[in-house]
Amino acid sequence: MSKENYQNYKQHFINFYQRSRRLPSYAEMLELFRFSSKNAVAKVVGKFVDEGLVTKDETGHLIAGPDMFGVRLLGNVQAGLPTTAEQVEGEAVSLDEYLIEKKDKTYLLEVTGDSMIEAGINEGDLVIVEQGRTPKPGDIVIAEVDHEWTMKYFVKENGRVILKPANKNYPLIRPQGELNIGGVVKGVVRKY
Repeated sequence: MSKENYQNYKQHFINFYQRSRRLPSYAEMLELFRFSSKNAVAKVVGKFVDEGLVTKDETGHLIAGPDMFGVRLLGNVQAGLPTTAEQVEGEAVSLDEYLIEKKDKTYLLEVTGDSMIEAGINEGDLVIVEQGRTPKPGDIVIAEVDHEWTMKYFVKENGRVILKPANKNYPLIRPQGELNIGGVVKGVVRKY
């Protein structure tokens, strides 16, 4: 197979993944690559594995590698005084891998309200929340208080938990009854 043909197969494979948010089956790759034999598909997949585009789990199922939906990391930019920018071509970074440690314990929530604006969390943002993590003082948590859910800083005062907003217009919440922690906020996603 020529390098040009391989790059074409690779691009069709990546396009399928980005459109469908899943890897194509071997039968779908037959059609995608316009092959008549699954053996030809297996050879192309073998090259994908060698390149690190995909890996295989213990049962042989394909798993997307970081280049499948990654974004190229180009370097650093100064957020203080202007400096000469140096662009260094880096590897592709998968935002999922960068932001999410435990996929099976992570979920997203869309933010409503403005009680966390001083923490840089605005209405319409998505917060990345990890379940099962024990919150530490200063963490932002998703908590259920009196059968209502909220997002606040997790603070301890004299051994008691306080939920603190990041907006001076909102009061502290001092749970009197049951307090359930639904997860710890690990990141914020905002589109401009």
